[in-house]
Amino acid sequence: MNKEITSELAQGKFTDEMLNHMRSMIGTELRTDGCVNNEFATRIAIMRFCEGIGDDNPLWTDPSHAAQTQWGALLAPPSFIFACLASIQFGWAGLGGFHAETLLDFYKPIRMDDRINCRIWFDGFDGPDESNFGGRRIKDYIRQEYRNQNDELVAKFICSRMRFERGEMQKRRETRKIELPHPWSPEELAQIDIDILSEVPRGATPRYWEDVTVGDELDVLTKGPIGLTDEIAFVAAGAAPIPRIAAHRVSLKRYQKHPKWAFRDPNTHAYEPVYSVHYNDYAARLQGAQAAYDVGVQRTCWQIHGLTHWMGDDASLKSANSQYRSHVYLSDVVRLGGRVEAKEIDADGDHIVRIVTWANNQRGQNVMPGTAVIKLPTRPHV
Repeated sequence: MNKEITSELAQGKFTDEMLNHMRSMIGTELRTDGCVNNEFATRIAIMRFCEGIGDDNPLWTDPSHAAQTQWGALLAPPSFIFACLASIQFGWAGLGGFHAETLLDFYKPIRMDDRINCRIWFDGFDGPDESNFGGRRIKDYIRQEYRNQNDELVAKFICSRMRFERGEMQKRRETRKIELPHPWSPEELAQIDIDILSEVPRGATPRYWEDVTVGDELDVLTKGPIGLTDEIAFVAAGAAPIPRIAAHRVSLKRYQKHPKWAFRDPNTHAYEPVYSVHYNDYAARLQGAQAAYDVGVQRTCWQIHGLTHWMGDDASLKSANSQYRSHVYLSDVVRLGGRVEAKEIDADGDHIVRIVTWANNQRGQNVMPGTAVIKLPTRPHV
């Protein structure tokens, strides 16, 4: 077996050689073969993705409901692009990484049975600079463009990650220590269930632009307590990034070719991917976190879930931006909301509202501040 795979995550360092190499790669189009999860937005692929993010909006899940809308058939939620290709592993060998920011623009809806192709470019990086959170770091930028079978641009995704030296991150772990799992009371857990089950999508009732007022707040969407199955469901949804998760001989061949992608778990003695920081406490601690934590784009899927629930079937999401602050750990609860900050007619002639969004955990932290732009229908003129 490959002796380079140990029970530790790789401990890379920022070096002049690494930085110079990565500067030379700016503008490079990257290979995607090992990261594509879905090519077609089939009914089953859409359903599996919606189940993986906990979104039962009938526009995505009920063919009879969708047939009565202006779309005439099922759509995939805008976040389905992550189920086609969430992101890609590129460069920074042996360094740790946390997803820092997502910038999304949407141009076309994804209709059932559309074929989605993604192309990716490395757009560069900022830094390195110093941070109290993890020491020396850089922020890189990966640009992803998704097109359908007609070569129409469906969406654009700018994925930014913070890269850091894992050893430095581990040294600071105790300064961020919190009580985990969170000590929920039975009464609190019962209320969380009530809140989740009371959530209803806007659906077929149009939310007209004329009826929206600056200052209006979106309905609150609740996620949690986050559990292991939530993370497994997200992987099964096809939204796990960089690269696809595999088993047995298939994964072992990949790890021998790229030993920094894996480690040997000292409890099970199995090889695990670095991605397992999202469901393996041991791996998460090696990454400098307290315990297993959610995926960045998973959190953005929740943001988009809340936005599409509020806006209704006749609206369109034009953009959604999000920044990731702090970890969302297994056992945490996140409540997502937003507020209308402006309404206007934009340069495309669309009647839009601009939204500020948030995602607050039980500790009072906004773990994902964001913004969004939604095109709303207008009242028919008689």
